[in-house]
Amino acid sequence: MIGVPGERGPYHAGMSTFYVTTPIYYVNDRPHIGHCYTTCVADVAARFARLMGLETYFLTGTDEHADKVIAKAVENRLTEQQWVDQCAGEFVRAFALLGFSQDVFYRTSDPQHKALAQRYIKKLLDQGDVYLGDYVGWYDPSQDEYLTETLAKEHHYVSPVTGKSLEKRTEKNYFFRLSKYQDALAAHIAGHEEFILPLARRNEVLGRLKDGLQDVPVSRALKAGESTWGVLMPGDPSHRVYVWIEALCNYLTAVDTAGKRHLWPAAVHLMAKDILWFHAVIWPAMLMALGQGQPKTVYAHAYWVREGRKMSKSLGNFVDIDVIQQYVGAFGADALRYYLITQGPQGVSDADFSHGRFIETYNAELANGIGNATSRVGNMIDKYFGGRVPEHGGVGVLAGLEQFDWPVLTATAVRSAIAKFGEMDLAGATNEGIALVRKVDAYINATEPFKIAKKLEAEPGLKDRLGAILYHCAEALRVATLLLTPAMPVKMGQLQRTWNCVPAGGVTLSQLADWHGPHALVPGQGLTKGEVLFMRADPGAAWPPVAG
Repeated sequence: MIGVPGERGPYHAGMSTFYVTTPIYYVNDRPHIGHCYTTCVADVAARFARLMGLETYFLTGTDEHADKVIAKAVENRLTEQQWVDQCAGEFVRAFALLGFSQDVFYRTSDPQHKALAQRYIKKLLDQGDVYLGDYVGWYDPSQDEYLTETLAKEHHYVSPVTGKSLEKRTEKNYFFRLSKYQDALAAHIAGHEEFILPLARRNEVLGRLKDGLQDVPVSRALKAGESTWGVLMPGDPSHRVYVWIEALCNYLTAVDTAGKRHLWPAAVHLMAKDILWFHAVIWPAMLMALGQGQPKTVYAHAYWVREGRKMSKSLGNFVDIDVIQQYVGAFGADALRYYLITQGPQGVSDADFSHGRFIETYNAELANGIGNATSRVGNMIDKYFGGRVPEHGGVGVLAGLEQFDWPVLTATAVRSAIAKFGEMDLAGATNEGIALVRKVDAYINATEPFKIAKKLEAEPGLKDRLGAILYHCAEALRVATLLLTPAMPVKMGQLQRTWNCVPAGGVTLSQLADWHGPHALVPGQGLTKGEVLFMRADPGAAWPPVAG
């Protein structure tokens, strides 16, 4: 668990910062759903942490070195810097499209990263944790990584990611003494259950550790005339630091400055399951060698498939930046963000990016859910109370409706969402907001305010009851918007402005959500009905939309 103030967990005591990272993405292709999903998870976590009052730092960016980058630049008749600038721009555009709130878009071509990464490698060299030796083994050119003999044999000497053939290589390399840290690493994992999540991934790593760790190459020798693009070995410019070693350093180089050192160690490294080994074994061992603290959690999610089939270039079924733009254009960024967070593969099982499932979720939980509930309540307050928040009678419970104890219901939802955020269960935290919306719908069905309104002329005394009902609905929905804001910041912000309940800065979620606190809706304040948040989608409409 990633502990939060006021909640039980291994890091709750004194925790005041929340440093969350995505992988820095390889610039060998355009952004797609995998990149955007991990970054969306990080964004929602960062927004939730800010609501919790934690000093939050959210890092994403691009990994801009390796042989493939050089080859791609040559292929496109560009310099390496021109090529990576172009690719990084595509990621920036994709992340802006989905409204991500990263504090830094970090690039490994940044001089700060290159200088600090070299400093770390030099420290490892000086203390004997990196040494020069001969390497004979299997190299995966499609992923720019070396595989152990055991892993290569297990995958029949083809890449476990792309299926392309591995290359047998014999060369002189610098090595990191990974084997030296096996016992310390195993002890750390055993002693910190939250270090690798989900727990099934932790078990995978522990299983592989039983085979023993081998020292790993950290460089490759440059051939005569070969490009020096990348980070060169300190003291030996004839070697380039292996990209996966140098790239991992970005999490530390990004905050190893006078104003940011207090942010380390990271609260959570987020990534897809294919790069777990680097983050859960090699990087922690490097940190041990460098004398740095460990990240609290390394979280590896599963993959997206599409319409029940694995995504691949050969099938042409990737949810790429163009497909993402179609969804954002048709339904808005918040709708896609909500789908990614609530239906995505954050656990150990892959998730299906199905258009039919998207429409079903959109209609049930957004159009007919939060959209319809806020529209109904806003319309009734506008119609029966002149667009002013009605009096609530000083109570949160109406006689005969004891199951709707709203101060208790909302406080319980907030506590549950905070606890789920502490476990990185972002779908669960978001669903607490939707669950409140469903309770409001049930309350409206039970109290029937429309029918009460029709009796007002004959029984004017019923207006107090009508006002209390609508106040309860509006205040419960206000609290729901707080829990939904991390996933849907634009639409929830729109509603909060319309209802004059924009959250105050510098105030924590628990304080904002207090039913009896100073941030609750005030009787008499303006509350206009505003625009419908989410228009219902036609399940039978053609997709994708035809341009023009």
